[in-house]
Amino acid sequence: MSDNGYDYIIVGAGSAGCVLANRLTEDGQSKVLLLETGGSDKSIFIQMPTALSIPMNTKKYAWQFETEPEPFLDNRRMHCPRGKVLGGSSSINGMVYVRGHARDFDEWEAQGATGWRYDRVLPYFRKAETWAFGGDEYRGDTGPLGTNNGNNMRNPLYKAFVRAGVDAGYLETEDYNGQQQEGFGAMHMTVKNGRRWSTANAYLRPAMARSNLTVVTHALVHKVLLEGKTATGVRYEQGGKVHEVHAGKEVILSAGSIGSPHLLQLSGIGNPEVLAQAGIEVNHELPGVGENLQDHLEFYFQFRCKQPVSLNRKLDWWNKLKIGVRWILRKDGLGATNHFESCAFIRSKAGVEWPDLQYHFLPAAMRYDGREAFDGDGFQLHIGHNKPKSRGFVYVQSADPKQAPRIRFNYLEHEADREGFRDCVRLTREIINQPAMDDYRGAEIQPGVDVQTDEQLDAFVRQAVESAYHPSCTCKMGIDGMAVVDPETRVHGIRNLRVVDSSIFPTIPNGNLNAPTIMVAERAADLIRGRDLLPPASVPVTMDDQWQTRQRSGEAKRPLA
Repeated sequence: MSDNGYDYIIVGAGSAGCVLANRLTEDGQSKVLLLETGGSDKSIFIQMPTALSIPMNTKKYAWQFETEPEPFLDNRRMHCPRGKVLGGSSSINGMVYVRGHARDFDEWEAQGATGWRYDRVLPYFRKAETWAFGGDEYRGDTGPLGTNNGNNMRNPLYKAFVRAGVDAGYLETEDYNGQQQEGFGAMHMTVKNGRRWSTANAYLRPAMARSNLTVVTHALVHKVLLEGKTATGVRYEQGGKVHEVHAGKEVILSAGSIGSPHLLQLSGIGNPEVLAQAGIEVNHELPGVGENLQDHLEFYFQFRCKQPVSLNRKLDWWNKLKIGVRWILRKDGLGATNHFESCAFIRSKAGVEWPDLQYHFLPAAMRYDGREAFDGDGFQLHIGHNKPKSRGFVYVQSADPKQAPRIRFNYLEHEADREGFRDCVRLTREIINQPAMDDYRGAEIQPGVDVQTDEQLDAFVRQAVESAYHPSCTCKMGIDGMAVVDPETRVHGIRNLRVVDSSIFPTIPNGNLNAPTIMVAERAADLIRGRDLLPPASVPVTMDDQWQTRQRSGEAKRPLA
């Protein structure tokens, strides 16, 4: 224990940091300091699921990062919000609960993250979760994180979308987080009793009652303190005063895929050339810090709706007021869902082993800021290519911790990614033109029926795609020369320093990142405490045994166009 009385210092009270704060204080003995730059999450706009677009676009609750001009997106600067509040990005995200495909984690192990294959991580997904419909060998029923399906697809458009996928020759899946990801089905969300169930609500709030946890908000961490090659504590600023605190055991960075590499670089850990350009003295050469940046892109495929059933009818101020009042009084109704209640995971072409395209279906046509896309009824699909090959970076710009780092994703640099988005457009048109959508499908608004050729599709995508807000992989886990942490999450070459958050993913999974980030923190907590890891879970995983020769598993019975 240090002179400050802390065993562990955790930087960042986000999706991973809140989990660690809870698990590392469970024994009642270890004294933990949790530092967070943001403040309280007790806002109706954070807690009410339907208000998700507000905290994401509010400076008080999110770092409003912006990329450099993206050279393969017509030099557009892209919005990159990251949580700056208790709960971190789990307090500002879309609450979608997707673990990723089993093969995503097998891929991690193949790339050097030993011990992180699917059968080893599944027990930690289960440990974290209480699934509203009961646990089984895939789903948990005693964990802190509440997950459900919102309003259980009451709007008829949700189930019509699922039926359209089946009409097009795809499988239906009962649980994409279970045995079979591939297919069309209900989507899951981190909502409990009608409230956003962030890691602040699920993990941190119960832990804050413990005397061995100290939470300090509005604390901007400047750097990790080093003695030679050993991390001893951190320097942070609060209210204009600079403090130094020391950890008797470990410093753990959980500042996210932008914040964690930036903090390492501010501490003189990283690529010497990057550090030199920022005027920072090199304390430890680690060339992979800030490299390997990955993200998911998506665009909205929008249609008019022929039936008066879409949520566009609920976007006026009077209906929003009624929804809000009902949520305040009863915590149910349209205020208690993120509205993404059906979805799909499909493969873009034959020869792709597991799904690389993801759909979020929304029974409305609107923008991320919650405003209408057009007058009248509509619906939209958020569709993206989820296994990108393009790679970017996060680079420190100066020794001033208040200056944002340089961020560039190099979105769509790789031809395979551009091809994946062409597949997104063509496959979506085929799905929405199935009989199941005949009663609802109106005119195609976006991209528009005139957008057909590869060149037209590419031009549309460059202008229309937006980030799905899944930056990751900038402090990747592994054992090669570009790895930043080892398979136990320890920074290579620095004692008593770990990184635990989505930055340590070797590759981005096929799905939203909150669930795997929580899993990583759950497993890392056992590694940090030196506890026995949960035993592997050998369970069946449904895969298409003809993936090399067909694009969809029901292709043999696919109706003729």
